[in-house]
Amino acid sequence: MSTDRPTQPSLAELESGVPFADRHIGPRPSELDAMLAAVGVGSLDELAARAVPDSIRDTGPVPSTLPPAGSETEVLAELRALAARNTVTVPMIGLGYSGTITPPVIRRHVLENPSWYTAYTPYQPEISQGRLEALLTFQTAVADLTGLPVAGASLLDEATAAAEAMTLLRRAGKAPSARFVVDADTLPQTVDVLRTRAEPLGIDLVVADLTGGLPEGDAFGVLLAYPGASGAVRDPSALIAAAHERGALVAVASDLLALTLLTPPGELGADAVVGTTQRFGVPMAYGGPHAAFLSVGQKLARQLPGRLVGMSRDADGNPALRLALQTREQHIRREKATSNICTAQVLLAVVAACYAVYHGPDGLRRIAQRTHRMAAVLAAGLRAGGVEVVHDAFFDTVTARVPGRADAVATAAHEAGVALRRVDADTLGVATSELTTRAHLETVWAAFGVTASVADLDPTTADALPTDLARTSEYLTHPVFHSHRSETSLMRWLRRLADADLALDRTMIPLGSCTMKLNATAEMEPITWPGFADLHPFAPAADAEGTLELIADLERWLAELTGYAAVSLQPNAGSQGEFAGLLAIAAYHRSRGDDHRDVCLIPASAHGTNAASAVMAGMRVVVVATAPTGDVDLDDLRAKIAEHRDALAALMITYPSTHGVYEAAVRDVCDAVHEAGGQVYVDGANLNALVGVARPGAFGGDVSHLNLHKTFCIPHGGGGPGVGPVAVAEHLAPFLPGRGIVGPVSAAHHGSPGVLPISWAYVRLMGIDGLRRATLTAVAAANYVAARLGEHYPVLYAGADGQVAHECILDLRGITKDTGVTVDDVAKRLADYGLHAPTMSFPVAGTLMVEPTESEDLAEIDRFVDAMIGIRAEIARVAAGEWPVEDNPLRGAPHTAACLVDKWDHPYPRELAAYPTGATPGVHDRKVWPPVRRIDGAHGDRNLVCSCPPVEAYS
Repeated sequence: MSTDRPTQPSLAELESGVPFADRHIGPRPSELDAMLAAVGVGSLDELAARAVPDSIRDTGPVPSTLPPAGSETEVLAELRALAARNTVTVPMIGLGYSGTITPPVIRRHVLENPSWYTAYTPYQPEISQGRLEALLTFQTAVADLTGLPVAGASLLDEATAAAEAMTLLRRAGKAPSARFVVDADTLPQTVDVLRTRAEPLGIDLVVADLTGGLPEGDAFGVLLAYPGASGAVRDPSALIAAAHERGALVAVASDLLALTLLTPPGELGADAVVGTTQRFGVPMAYGGPHAAFLSVGQKLARQLPGRLVGMSRDADGNPALRLALQTREQHIRREKATSNICTAQVLLAVVAACYAVYHGPDGLRRIAQRTHRMAAVLAAGLRAGGVEVVHDAFFDTVTARVPGRADAVATAAHEAGVALRRVDADTLGVATSELTTRAHLETVWAAFGVTASVADLDPTTADALPTDLARTSEYLTHPVFHSHRSETSLMRWLRRLADADLALDRTMIPLGSCTMKLNATAEMEPITWPGFADLHPFAPAADAEGTLELIADLERWLAELTGYAAVSLQPNAGSQGEFAGLLAIAAYHRSRGDDHRDVCLIPASAHGTNAASAVMAGMRVVVVATAPTGDVDLDDLRAKIAEHRDALAALMITYPSTHGVYEAAVRDVCDAVHEAGGQVYVDGANLNALVGVARPGAFGGDVSHLNLHKTFCIPHGGGGPGVGPVAVAEHLAPFLPGRGIVGPVSAAHHGSPGVLPISWAYVRLMGIDGLRRATLTAVAAANYVAARLGEHYPVLYAGADGQVAHECILDLRGITKDTGVTVDDVAKRLADYGLHAPTMSFPVAGTLMVEPTESEDLAEIDRFVDAMIGIRAEIARVAAGEWPVEDNPLRGAPHTAACLVDKWDHPYPRELAAYPTGATPGVHDRKVWPPVRRIDGAHGDRNLVCSCPPVEAYS
């Protein structure tokens, strides 16, 4: 008998488990081998050698201080330890950030639900009706509460919303003045961001105490605070009228919860209203992400920056939602764009909208009344104890004067677990919220050295809101705000909306330049932990030790991965990262006496936000031509450099290029710009093709913005949140935003820290080897798609060895010319196959840009490829005359269930409409039924309806 025993796995092997990279990366080893074989290479390393130019590729080991890859259990434990190092106090600091309760049903079914957080921007509205309806609900709530008829689908934060309002008033008004007057009682972080935005645009920002009226002189606009940062509530109507008499337009910064009790600014004559919806159920999260709002009068609707959801109709005449006025978008208007905002805070706007639906008008009023009563009783107790309360009229913020004692009072309150605002050595601010309790009031009184009783004061204390400003108009009258009082009803409403969408939890989203990859649950889970979510952004640094360490780690890791010296996480969107990077370049030139350098060279293929950001930073845009290969035209570049040599400030390039190609001459491009005295901005939108393989800071870049919502796994959330850190070489580090030379670009110092645990966890889970493998797997997937589809659709651009980067462009222009079938037809037909379309007509009109990412397995990639081949066969039948150009399965797409059971008079069968024969078997068991037919965009733009229509409109 044999005594040999089978080899047992070691304890170390058993403890290690499955590496997280194997969870994140879709293709199994055998699948990857098949993909590489189709591409014609034997390994990822061989693919890197062929696809990535030697001039940029890290060919040897790069020293790394990144920690080794950790397991999900290990990394979550580390994050729990960081969260535990934060001290969460009762938030009574105010300044635009309030404690709030996220209703559990909303937290579970929206904020923590991949059906909502993995969705992309609703550019394919037929399969985005759910989030569009939620955003329309958001717009309706904002419009109702502010008293102005048109509200956008959210902006980045209150400070940047105020800055957008400032530039809107300037371009919409007729006053020739460059002055913009700002109420001194405006939130200080808003004033700081306004200064940053105003300076490069030549706007003269005047901050003035307006209690005595407007300052002398003309102005194109005025920003008023109602209520003010101090808490004071003053009637702004006289100031608004005086501004209008001088030809100026007026924006008002306000608080939506206060407006359930106060006369809305729109009824007082305001032209625009801005603010944040953070206190509508969105955690403070140390500063963001939060959905800001901007509402305007009807005359300014077409000037509104960002996104606007509007009602149109579909091919059957049914009401359908879409993003309205998209001709304003930066990809179309480029340097003529009036804003560089190309994103929103959709996920947070949905939370805020659901909060309004959950509570309804009566519930919101009750929360507002309770919040105000807490403040009124607090003030009464302070007065009774001999403390001076500065303002008689306020909503939720009490300003108290205690000469020489502010520090002592704040310290005493903090030791008791309550955070107050220290205004100066003599003054404190105390803000109440829906979290405030009677015990909190007693704690605050004790810190002031006051003894008082809520029970005694409440019956005898009058409200502190001016009676002549009491709201009399109705709000939230639409049935949606009255129909979901029970959790059962709300849960089913949210499920209905989610079912009307196509998100990453149901299908791949192969959008070029958007990197729709896995947002792992282990990465997402910590964002709602109280230790991270409940921190006030202006809490003492000692209270945020864990978050600050996380931020420092992430900044250090991102700098290393990109080859730069320093990173700022402050920009809360890619557009803000671009703006911050260009401001750093401009400030650097000024520091050297080169104020005249203001020309920014931008390739014709660049993202449209590049040009808009350059204009916002005070630069002149000069476009560089694209060569037939898709690369930057080097001859034209050299000619433009020569022409503008003395004035050259920067070149902005995207690398790999927006055409999906690694440009071999990028070092030559960088050298030419540097030789002329300019700086090189490398747009990091396509960084998912570089991480672990090449570093922009090492091959010639001086500054880059990164997209954490692309490469580093923060989910797109239906169109936001995003984070756009800016990374710079050492000589630009002093010019990062908010470090003293260049002002801040967002309201909170660290932008949107609430979602940074996601990217921290991704890097920590993957390690440098996992990150490199992810990059090369994404490149392999794109090349596999190009190889399989190349015989059916021309691949527009490729590198010298015939390889693409992480995305490929399929050229349909010849097909359209020969058959009449358009890129829109193909995109809409993909919905019938249960798939989301790639990026349409960008960067080249009439094309589809495909990015499969590293997270999709071979079966899903093949499902998309097979669908595209099936569509090509349908196009051939149109070309052969079997179906007319105007009536075929592509032009009729997408097909709803309702249209199939209605009268059928098309030359193709119902079965083919619903279940394309060219699809793989999976199309039947993964069938998606779009809720609407193809939408008439032009009708929606001509007939702008941007709030919830009455129920009769649906009949």
